Amino acid sequence: MKTPESSEISLLSRIADALDRIAPAPTAVGEAPDAPAYAWDHGALRPVAALRAQPLDRYVGIDAQREALLRNTERLAKRLPAHDILLWGSRGMGKSSLVKSAVAHLQAAGEAIALVEIERDDIADVSLLLRRLAKLDRAFVLFCDDLSFDTDERQYRRLRSVLEGGIEARPDNCRFYVTSNRRHIVPREMRENELANSINARDVLDDRLALADRFGLSLGFHACDQTTYLAMVEAYGRAYGLDIDPQAAVTWATGRGGRSGRVAWQYVQEVAGEAGVRLG
Repeated sequence: MKTPESSEISLLSRIADALDRIAPAPTAVGEAPDAPAYAWDHGALRPVAALRAQPLDRYVGIDAQREALLRNTERLAKRLPAHDILLWGSRGMGKSSLVKSAVAHLQAAGEAIALVEIERDDIADVSLLLRRLAKLDRAFVLFCDDLSFDTDERQYRRLRSVLEGGIEARPDNCRFYVTSNRRHIVPREMRENELANSINARDVLDDRLALADRFGLSLGFHACDQTTYLAMVEAYGRAYGLDIDPQAAVTWATGRGGRSGRVAWQYVQEVAGEAGVRLG
């Protein structure tokens, strides 16, 4: 004779069996939906439906950086030797958008490559991501945007270890593209404070510069002059069929406190909005 307790256990067991039958099969570690981009989010690879990016020929004033980045990314897509890249320098000069545009350009050309965005706090789990991506027949740009380190040694040393190889070899289909406003990623005042309080200042300095040195390619982006800024505005204007007033563009930049590719794009958005023109 069944007791109430055994009947309850039997019912729960049947419910659990039913849920197992209707639940989707677990995703294998090496699988990922075929998407143009992904976000690495607390140990999960989340697909992004669309990679929005400007055409490469729309970038003005950063021709050398654009060509170097594109050549390296083409090599990665074809599984040829390619560098990790540090893109550093002035805010708003196209570092982040250029990475996205290069990947989108190669995808449009039929190359099997995708972008994976990694937030600073998720760098600790990057080894898990690399093991997963190594199983896939695609190339991946691992993108860390606007990266800097203050006193978080764990994240800093984790990324440095991955870049220099460590015990676990990095797969050939993955390379890191990092953007930062700082050339050496760590802030200058942090390096100076540590040097002042250290016994062996040279060792501290070498340790802080070691991360930036791990990137095979370092691309600098510098503040633009007024001529280059207006060329950026005019290039966007031609692309979208907008009438550009150079003096108004200069006034806009003055109000924003500086000239950059981002400010040029913001001005073009303002002109397009006033003209009732949609920007695709």
